Amino acid sequence: MAKLVFGMNQSLDGYVDHTAFMPDPALFRHFIREAEGQAGSVYGRRMYEVMRYWDDEHPEWEDDERAFAAAWRRQPKWVVSRTLQSVGPNASLVGPDLAGAIRKLKAERDGEIEVAGPALAHSLTELGLIDEYRIYLHPVVLGGGTPYFAGPRPPLRLLAQDRMDGDVIRLTYGPAG
Repeated sequence: MAKLVFGMNQSLDGYVDHTAFMPDPALFRHFIREAEGQAGSVYGRRMYEVMRYWDDEHPEWEDDERAFAAAWRRQPKWVVSRTLQSVGPNASLVGPDLAGAIRKLKAERDGEIEVAGPALAHSLTELGLIDEYRIYLHPVVLGGGTPYFAGPRPPLRLLAQDRMDGDVIRLTYGPAG
């Protein structure tokens, strides 16, 4: 049975914004290793559209960017959207029964399946389907934006804390109870 994991970079004041701060090279290599080992990813529409960047080759990329793109392209992707009619390579749309589709996905797969996007994570949290939350806490204050938790914070228990390379701390939580 697969484990559903929601993890994102977060500012000290609780916001996620891939344009406001980037992982340093060592943390980016950590994300490459994670992507290489994942059983797949579940995306909300907005996050999927951002990540489609990795579908195309960019001549300015360095080795790490090419490695991440290769890992991202290889893994299966499931996209939750009411508006998209089609998705790119190695991706499929999730039907209207989100809970049933994700339960089936978890039952049929082994390993970790990434959840990408705060709004989708909120819906899956309300359904009790997220097994682990990974906050990559960066020493940055944004003052506003999209919060890591798109709704009320679920009751959580700390499972682990790890200092990543540089000044980033990874906090790993599971649902309490």
